[in-house]
Amino acid sequence: MTDVQSDSPTGCLYLVATPIGNLEDITMRALRVLKEADLIACEDTRQTQKLLQHYGIHKELISYHAHNELTRAPELVIQLEEGAQVALVSDAGTPVVSDPGHRLVVLCLRHHIPVVPIPGPSAFVAALAASGLPAEEFLFVGFLPSRAGARRKKLDELRGEPRALVLYEAPHRLTETLSDAAEILGARAAVVAREVTKIHEEFLRGTLLELRDAARLRAPRGEITLLIGPAEEGVEQAAPGVSLKERVAQLEAETGLDRKAALKQAARERGLGKREAYKQLLLER
Repeated sequence: MTDVQSDSPTGCLYLVATPIGNLEDITMRALRVLKEADLIACEDTRQTQKLLQHYGIHKELISYHAHNELTRAPELVIQLEEGAQVALVSDAGTPVVSDPGHRLVVLCLRHHIPVVPIPGPSAFVAALAASGLPAEEFLFVGFLPSRAGARRKKLDELRGEPRALVLYEAPHRLTETLSDAAEILGARAAVVAREVTKIHEEFLRGTLLELRDAARLRAPRGEITLLIGPAEEGVEQAAPGVSLKERVAQLEAETGLDRKAALKQAARERGLGKREAYKQLLLER
């Protein structure tokens, strides 16, 4: 290996980014590191084996995933201290980023073992670049909580975030997440990036509400990255915890709008359609 000093008293941990779909999306440096490593720790040995076989690489594999990293990390550190060169990979993309590996990196640093990143593909970076949303500043959220209450609480915390939001979501939860985001964050532009770099790559663009309706009509499948644009200037967002009925009354009192106009503005703040807002208002009575 030529990435670290040859006189290092220990081995080295390499964080190797692997393709997120298209097997051609791997760097020459990543291939070299995988060929020269003594051991490859991977999230799923079967998945990694497909990549290695494609490039004619034959190496010892060991599993390293969320369910065994508590015990596996110390085992790898022992081998690293004995001089082993270990490559850590996830099923796709960059290790540690929304994938296992953080515990191992921390242990390596604590034991003065070099940690070398081998950069490459990242689903959210690729999706953001092609999204058409402002990318000068953004906040990567990772996965939102799977439970509805915790998910809505997290979205409520992000209500005032001025940057674009980038997150991952499971296909079976996408419709609910889009619905919650539309209600809490308002009428924001958004993009659903599906199967990035794969055969069925698809980018769906629209408002959160439009994307939710599209997801209801056609159940999404595959790996999904959800990107949510920043709040538009001049569009006031409803205060946290304020019901639609309360917001309508608030707008009537503060702006002098009649009930119909106040409902229309409150619906726009929440990303709701006219019928949906009226229905929700009736339910809150």
